[in-house]
Amino acid sequence: MQDAEPRGSSLKGTSPLPSLPSLPSLPSLRRCFTKTPALSAAAGAATTPEMNPPQRKGRLIVIEGIDGAGKSTIVKGLADYCQHNNLAAVLSREPTSGKWGRMLRDSARTGRLSLEQELELFIQDRAEHVDTLINPALAAGKVVILDRYYFSTAAYQGARGADPHAILAANEAFAPAPDLVLLLDLEPAAGRGRITARGDTPDDFEGAEALAAVRKIFLSIQRPFIQRLDASLPAPEVLRQALAHFAANIAAALPPV
Repeated sequence: MQDAEPRGSSLKGTSPLPSLPSLPSLPSLRRCFTKTPALSAAAGAATTPEMNPPQRKGRLIVIEGIDGAGKSTIVKGLADYCQHNNLAAVLSREPTSGKWGRMLRDSARTGRLSLEQELELFIQDRAEHVDTLINPALAAGKVVILDRYYFSTAAYQGARGADPHAILAANEAFAPAPDLVLLLDLEPAAGRGRITARGDTPDDFEGAEALAAVRKIFLSIQRPFIQRLDASLPAPEVLRQALAHFAANIAAALPPV
């Protein structure tokens, strides 16, 4: 996990978001601690969220993958595409730079919290993120591009022993479903190699065995909006594929001429 950036950056210079209202009542996390016997079934299509409501004007695009997969490169490429095509876009990431997100990011350097604490903080951070940035931007017709979302919670906290199925269900009860998830798939050893090559030291979330379990859960999640990309390919090719999926998704949302 890298240091936090601003909560959300707009390519169109939007006005500041309103102050945070009272947090919504959060779903119970108790069943997240009961591991289901079949991982692929647990994270599969049985709990596929409902289609996005028709009143949504914007598009929610999520970039996922293990650490070192190249998410930042794809986020930048999509942002450049939006700018060159006059699409109002907002960039953000999870954990955020808010109160709850900072606690999670600090724990990557100072020592991991308990599994229960991590899950609670992720829910609180995401609820705040949805209320103050994601939903307002979507309602305004903007393209919201996220570096990580609740699929990472299912994968990383699932790798610690929580039930990925329950994590997905808890988050999909209040967080809007994406229009597109670009899942960058990479072998953990390659991801760790990229982390060290850029001068960083893998943190407590980036151990070799942990990343292998995280990758397995990522690949087990079945949703119709997930597109898996081979992140071991040269970066320009991965970006080309990502842009093709992104452009097609945006085009599908445009009204007919």
